[in-house]
Amino acid sequence: MGIHYDYKSTRGDKAMKKEAKRKARIEQRRAKKSSNSPKLSEEKEMHDIDKPITLEDLTNPDKN
Repeated sequence: MGIHYDYKSTRGDKAMKKEAKRKARIEQRRAKKSSNSPKLSEEKEMHDIDKPITLEDLTNPDKN
């Protein structure tokens, strides 16, 4: 009999904790997603249009 009494008395608290946990997970996913997007939106430096593209420009990864 004590189990049923306990269930009804704590049902609201359990529901609130579950909802808070769900919202925390959603916010964590949003934060993770927003932290990844600036990496994708970084602008690469473009090659000077007036200068011809050489093999050195294409193959040297250290050259800026």
